[in-house]
Formats: sequence, C-alpha cells, structure tokens
Amino acid sequence: MTAIRLIGVPMDLGASRRGVDMGPSAVRYTDLRDRLVALGHDVEDAGNVPVPFREDAAKGAQRGARYLGAITEVCTAVAAATRDALAAGRTPVVLGGDHALAAGSVAGAAAHLAQRGRRLGLLWIDAHGDLNTPGTSRSGNVHGMPLAALLGHGDRALAGIAGAAPALRARDLALVGQRDLDVAERHHITKWGLATYTMRALDERGVRTVLEEAIATATRETDAIWVSFDMDVIDPAEAPGVGTAVPGGMTYREAHLAMEMLADTGKLVGLDVVEVNPVLDEHNRTAEIAAELILSALGKRIL
Repeated sequence: MTAIRLIGVPMDLGASRRGVDMGPSAVRYTDLRDRLVALGHDVEDAGNVPVPFREDAAKGAQRGARYLGAITEVCTAVAAATRDALAAGRTPVVLGGDHALAAGSVAGAAAHLAQRGRRLGLLWIDAHGDLNTPGTSRSGNVHGMPLAALLGHGDRALAGIAGAAPALRARDLALVGQRDLDVAERHHITKWGLATYTMRALDERGVRTVLEEAIATATRETDAIWVSFDMDVIDPAEAPGVGTAVPGGMTYREAHLAMEMLADTGKLVGLDVVEVNPVLDEHNRTAEIAAELILSALGKRIL
C-alpha cells in the first residue's frame, strides 16, 4: 500500500490556448481516487492550489514570459504542497494544468530530499523539451520553460523556488518522447549535456530499451525518481485533448509500458500528469487515459 496525496493545479497561465485549467477536474471525474483505493492505496485529495484569473495575473506580466510573476507564485505554492506531502509520508500526484507547474512540483520534491542529504532524478516525458528561457522563447509561454528553470537557467525567481538553484543536476535528468524542439532547445540540450531520447530513438530501439537507459540515467547518482508526464507525448489520434498536440507520438500501450517500468523501479516518489484539455477532448477520453497511466505508475498490473 502507498499513501498518496492528489494535488490539483488548475492553471493555464503558461499556455496560449485555454482549457487545461479544467484538466484536474476532468481527471478526477474518472473516479481516480476510488480506483486508487481499489488498488489498495490510502488516498487523500488535497484539493486545488489557488490560481489567479488571467485578468489579475496580467498585472504582473513580464517581457519575454507572460504571467511569469503569477506563475512563479503558483509554483511556489505547488512546491510547498509537494514538500508537505512528502514530509507526511505521502506520494504526491500532481494533476495539471499546464506544464509550467513542474517548476514547483519537482523543485519541492528536490528540496525535500536535499534536506535529508538525498538527490532527486527526473524523467521528463513530453513531446516538447520545455527548455526555453525568457530570453530564448519565441512565444513567451512559460509552459515551455519549466525544465530550464529546474536546471537553474532563465528567470532567477522561477529557478529558485525551492531554494538555491539549480533544483536538479543535468546528469540526473532524462528526457523521453520529444518530437517538437525549437532551435534554442536543441542548443540547450547539447550545451547542457542532457540525455534525450526522442521519438526517433523510441521508433528505432523500442520503449523498453529506451526506458531502461532513461531510468538508469535518472537513478545512477540519485535516491528517488520524479516523473513529469505531459499527455501530449501520446499521439493525438489516441489522446486528442491536450494543450499542444503534435502528430507522431507514443501509442497507448507504449505509454503504459513506460509507467509500468517506472513502477517496477520502486523508486518513484511522485509524478505530474499535465496538459489535459477537456475543451479539445472527446468524451473525456484523454483524461481517462491520464487516470489509467497514473494507476499503472502506482502499481496496477495486467497480471
């Protein structure tokens, strides 16, 4: 049995397209809590982290990164919620909301471990790299920046949410499933020496081999793993209700295998599942897949 705490972050400030703020409700609507309890887990739902309206958030807008001040405040609250869950002996499951929230959730988990002399490894499973900074982003959308912030780059406040930056060492990170990287992100991957397994690697070598290597990277010098899973890594033919859809993604079963393998490590301390957009979904299909993937990550097996 695992003690779990669900944390909703109904935020769409980091994205241009509206709708992912309803993601936490859509995933909860699948009876996620009851299904986790049926697996034998002790589950509590902490509700949602407060998120301001865009009209109020705009007052703190910054050049190169829209709503950055408000997003940083939300992520600070998310980091505190993550730390509190771990301190209480619970596994945080963070429901998004746009991927900017991970600048808080991962930082909070890293700070919790650092306080105990331990290090966090991270798997970033996403169609995108989210490795831009306010100085390199073409869109100004902060959901394209959280991973750079976790590595200590870009805005100082966002990068230092849970203490001294960086929250995460580059060598403790593995990116999986990328298929839409801009020029700056490609440059950062090379410059920062990030282990990156794109969709080509998955196509050529298969999920099992790639995940084995990614997990080895994230666990080589760390004590625990956090998984940040963006639903847009799955092909939109199967998961249409996402914030930024890109054709050519992982299949339903490939995504489940990834989560099942992560569960098998016994080192998973928390996860984000983000970018569910009910406005673009079909009969809550993407939210249902998100719930099923959470179940797989937390021990549900076929046999």
